[in-house]
Amino acid sequence: MAKKKNHLPPLSFLADRCTSMRELKQVHALMIMSGRILSDNYAASRILSFAALHPSGHLPHALSLFSHTPHPNSFMFNTLIRAFASSPTPSSAFFLFSHMLRLGLPPGKHTFPFLLKASANLRSFPTCFQIHSHVLKLGLHSDLYVLNGLIRSYSSCGLPRVARHLFDECPERNLLLWTTMVCSYAQNSCSSEAITLFDAMMRAGVEPCGATLSSVLSACARVDGLELGKRIHCFIEEKGIDLGVILGTALVDMYAKNGEVLFARKLFDEMPERNIATWNAMICGLAHHGYATDALELFLELDKGDIAPNDVSFVGVLSACCHAGLVEDGRRFFHSMKVKYGVEPKLEHYGCMVDLLGRSGRLTEAEELIKGMKWRADVVILGALLTACRNHGNVEIAERVVKEMLKLDPRNHGVYVVLSNIYAEAGRWEDVIRLRKVMRHERLNKIPGASYVNDNGDNGLLLSLPGD
Repeated sequence: MAKKKNHLPPLSFLADRCTSMRELKQVHALMIMSGRILSDNYAASRILSFAALHPSGHLPHALSLFSHTPHPNSFMFNTLIRAFASSPTPSSAFFLFSHMLRLGLPPGKHTFPFLLKASANLRSFPTCFQIHSHVLKLGLHSDLYVLNGLIRSYSSCGLPRVARHLFDECPERNLLLWTTMVCSYAQNSCSSEAITLFDAMMRAGVEPCGATLSSVLSACARVDGLELGKRIHCFIEEKGIDLGVILGTALVDMYAKNGEVLFARKLFDEMPERNIATWNAMICGLAHHGYATDALELFLELDKGDIAPNDVSFVGVLSACCHAGLVEDGRRFFHSMKVKYGVEPKLEHYGCMVDLLGRSGRLTEAEELIKGMKWRADVVILGALLTACRNHGNVEIAERVVKEMLKLDPRNHGVYVVLSNIYAEAGRWEDVIRLRKVMRHERLNKIPGASYVNDNGDNGLLLSLPGD
């Protein structure tokens, strides 16, 4: 009686059912031992796909397999391009694309969406333009997924007008394209355009998804769009749209920035799941509208949980301290950023601290803080210190601050105006006259729309001299 042979299932079948790299390596080893590593490109592609794209995968293993494949196919290239597009090194996707072209393998509609995603993550206009050229040569510009990638890539490069031109040229637009274009406007701070396009989308009978609504809500948060935001909230409830973390955070942010802080807090408290953006939206909203104690208490609640605060969290906390004049608390939070939380202070944090110290009259400490920065202070930080100098009548520090500001912008009329006012309020009329002569000699013209406004509402006009 003939003995039955035990036939192994196809290796591609085994690869598709792997749940860990350990299992995948066993299939890979079996493939090598059976000698099929050189002949079964399909099975090799399935192994590579798991290693490159699966949450339990390992991209270096996928690259190793790829490099040992004598004749890699288009699927392998597209898989690795897709993996690198979302990786910390998206530029690697373009090296693979170049390799693909050198081998004479034609890129297609499955190649360009991920190449354009890599371009969007790099925010590189030259790269986006080159990929766009390849798309046009191959006649793939009408493919909706490729077009969507182009719109997103140009938007990420800060070119929403180019993105809109591509959007307008498309004869058939699906929900994906509408959403990407609305997001493009929202991400480039073109809030009014985002709201107008959303209105056109609704009139066209295209029902928005959660991503569309969250983008429009972020636009409403920037342009006093409370009424539209409320209507969107009603729409969400009427349609039974799941209020997940992203959409819930967008609602909290919209209500908070439009002054409905208590309602924003109610939504925040009702959310079953929150991420750091949710916490930051609520903390910053409370701080901005004068609820300093509530903002600090909420930060302490965040600190007790599993979510770590980030740089935005500390902008909110330091703003709260600034509004409430909590100098000691502000110092403590600022110094704990790097030591306790591993968050490197940025210009925004230094700006909050300079404002806090300046308001409380600690001008020398504020000046020393600026000198200790690893970056050069910008006009916003120096302007905050200059305003504090005027409010507290400190001529000496004001002169040094003006000198630094003029290094950044030698023709800034505003700083001369403020310094002249400080001299006048100190009764130093000779210095006022001298400064006016300097201004006339250099023929400075005030920059349109630029001015310095202090806490007393003074618009920075020069005080009149006796006898003027």
